[in-house]
Amino acid sequence: MDDGPIHMIDRQNGDHQKGWENGHAPDPAVQRIYAVRLHPHRSLSERNFWVLLCVFSAISFATTIPFVVMGAWPVAGFMGLDVAIFYFAFRANFRAARAYEDVNVTPIELSLAKVSPKGARAEWHFNPSWVYLHKETHEEYGVQKIALFSRGRSVEVGHFLGPDEKALLVHDLSLALAEARRGPRFSD
Repeated sequence: MDDGPIHMIDRQNGDHQKGWENGHAPDPAVQRIYAVRLHPHRSLSERNFWVLLCVFSAISFATTIPFVVMGAWPVAGFMGLDVAIFYFAFRANFRAARAYEDVNVTPIELSLAKVSPKGARAEWHFNPSWVYLHKETHEEYGVQKIALFSRGRSVEVGHFLGPDEKALLVHDLSLALAEARRGPRFSD
């Protein structure tokens, strides 16, 4: 089930809580305050793509038959080319949807990892005390751009998200950065 382009990573999951393996409480300085995976939203599932392709192919084939019967058989090649272009365009779209970004905030580090559709990974690490969250907002369209600034470096976050998802990300990330700036909690 697809719950949108922003996936919260469970902070209570054992993978994220380092230190419990020896029976000791995890180090509060490295516990995740905020962890999220961002990915481009695609409204068409793989199964529905195949249904759409079959319908498009059937319509293309049905409209080609009269031309072939009239002797204009080259039209069939062009209609087949339309189906092939349709298929490859959607394949490229699905390939682009494999990109994602991971944002993790701990009391001592904000890390951003961007993974391209081909699997190339780029990472940035910031001290949350020095990070400035910048957003560009358009009056009619909402949040257009989110960037992290720190000590002369900047990187855009979630460029593929829509304005509503960007606004939600800004809100959640602002809260996480504020909590990180307060420092680690060593007791409940």
